[in-house]
Amino acid sequence: MKLYFNITVLFLFFFLNIQAGEKIKVACVGNSVTFGAGIENVEGRYPSQLQTLLGEKYGVKNFGHSGATLLKKGHRPYWKTPEFEKAKNFQPDIVIIHLGLNDTDPRNWPRYRDEFSRDYISLIDTFKSVNANAKVLICRMTPIFPAHPRFKSSTHDWFWQIQQEIENIAKVTNVQLIDLHSPLHNRPDLFPDALHPTQEGASIIANAVYCAITGDYGGLQLASVFTENMVFQQLKPIRFFGTANANTETKITFNGLTRKTKTGNNGKWMVEFPPQKASYNKYAATIENEHTSIQLKNILIGEVWICSGQSNMAFQLKNAATAQTDLPDAANPYLRFFDMKEIAATNSVAWSDSILNDVNRLNYYKPARWMQSDSISARNFSAVGYYFGKMLQQKLNVPVGLIHNAIGGSPTEAWIDRKTMEEDPLLVNFFSNWNKSDFIDSWVRERGSLNIKNAINPLQQHPYKPSYLYESGMKPFVNFPIAGAIWYQGESNANNVELHEKLFPKMVNSWREAWGESFPFYYVQLSSMEVGRETWGHFRDSQRRLLSVIPNSGMAVSSDVGNRTDVHPRDKKPVGERLARWALADTYDFNIVKSGPLFKNSIFAKGKAVATFTNAKVLKTSDGETVKSVELAGNDKIFYPATARIIGNQLEITSSYVSNPAYVRYGWASFSEGNLVNEAGLPASTFSSEF
Repeated sequence: MKLYFNITVLFLFFFLNIQAGEKIKVACVGNSVTFGAGIENVEGRYPSQLQTLLGEKYGVKNFGHSGATLLKKGHRPYWKTPEFEKAKNFQPDIVIIHLGLNDTDPRNWPRYRDEFSRDYISLIDTFKSVNANAKVLICRMTPIFPAHPRFKSSTHDWFWQIQQEIENIAKVTNVQLIDLHSPLHNRPDLFPDALHPTQEGASIIANAVYCAITGDYGGLQLASVFTENMVFQQLKPIRFFGTANANTETKITFNGLTRKTKTGNNGKWMVEFPPQKASYNKYAATIENEHTSIQLKNILIGEVWICSGQSNMAFQLKNAATAQTDLPDAANPYLRFFDMKEIAATNSVAWSDSILNDVNRLNYYKPARWMQSDSISARNFSAVGYYFGKMLQQKLNVPVGLIHNAIGGSPTEAWIDRKTMEEDPLLVNFFSNWNKSDFIDSWVRERGSLNIKNAINPLQQHPYKPSYLYESGMKPFVNFPIAGAIWYQGESNANNVELHEKLFPKMVNSWREAWGESFPFYYVQLSSMEVGRETWGHFRDSQRRLLSVIPNSGMAVSSDVGNRTDVHPRDKKPVGERLARWALADTYDFNIVKSGPLFKNSIFAKGKAVATFTNAKVLKTSDGETVKSVELAGNDKIFYPATARIIGNQLEITSSYVSNPAYVRYGWASFSEGNLVNEAGLPASTFSSEF
């Protein structure tokens, strides 16, 4: 990688006191992570790897001391270590400070937290006093993972308090901050004891420090979502973002406007253009700096939606019941796909070493690019996503872009960001003993364990593990404005309804917090299947009730298009279009029936139940027969078949088995034969008055 020096480094070291031929001295100050605890090979420790990266013009020395605290009154102050004296005597030109991890100890932070900033600033000043021209850089701490023995009781909270202190210190002292946390927080596989990184982890630290010192971030690069044929979200800021070498200028020209920005010390840049209305105009963009020019053509502005979940969202259009009719008609230049496919499906196989290594490095998705809809690109795209997007495009008469990243079999917890999971006193338990955890469905654990059967690393990552798919498949889009998300998942969490009721709102909120807005979230209620799906009645009703828990959400019923023996029913067109109805009604203010009947309440009197519904002016049945799949129970909660009579938008329900009904439910069987619909022919949701 070609070495680019930022302006500050050039000025400091080539125009001041560094004489020709004299090495630039780099002191790595820190605790056991800097020292390299657990890495037997000295050359594998981060300061040694940093030396290799920087080359012979630099002299790097390791002044790490295991167990050291930043606090002077801590149980092992760095100030009193021999490494501190050696570091000062070294008179470094560059000082890298990574301290704070041991200050999370209950002997330290609770007692002396008020002195942390003072002590840290004093340490910075100390190194500047031994070399007036020294450049001091301080680090966001490397992560501590939930397997650490003190994580749940204290360490996690104190860790983030210290992390915030360090970030503030960098601001008030105008000292450069190196982020060692972000590139490692998604790599638990590199922390055998949940605290100390392996040699590969040390290489990530060394690279981050190298980039901070030299400003070399590999030149101008765009985030992966930016390709030709892309779609920007209308009426929201148009953002271009990526990386470039530190302190270099990037110029973007788009729609007759030019914007310039200077990359920060962290190598990141972002440029915003004013929001624009959707149109069929095709735009081009030029992104350039002094070394590189990138041209993007055929850009549209319209509506952008994320299509996510598990296999029923990933289910491809070519396999749908209506594929033969719809694929020949799929050509549409104003419907675009960003289709993310995995490098290896989670089938019943053991993965190879190369796949296992890629998975650990979060390279689970193949590189993707935006494509126009046609019979080839649509063929392998999500069927539900396609029908959703096609209906939106036709009704709105604007371009529509769909980002698809669903993974078959994936559980909800895999799509929640790690910090949210770690901060929740219940969900943090998902990280412990993953292969044996009762928090995770046994099928999920078994399939994941089979895929990673040949892994050497006991901490091998897998896309089903908590937070993995958020980090690999969702986080890359966080700064890219979207209209909303559609979701089809639940099969891998259906065995624990109560736990899913906690996970699902957390996931939705996790995404919304990442984007900084409460965008619409529309999801599919589980379908019908007869074999081995005894929990699905409960689960479908739970999904219905979550509508009142998650604001700005909607639910498409799919129980009427299920399959008795196949978890992947082929009739996907109604599902995609029912999701589109929710979006058209609630997001785009169309006067359209968005849902089938949703249970509102029930009254029990005179030996009968009267159930009332929303989203139904008139109730009827889809087949013209009497209402099926209705049951009544008394206070004993034993349900019996019942007879229902439609009266307007109400059901009057009786049963010869129940003289004093107290509960009513509908469509409760794992394979529902319910036939209740509204005036638009949209099916009623499974419901129970019991909950």
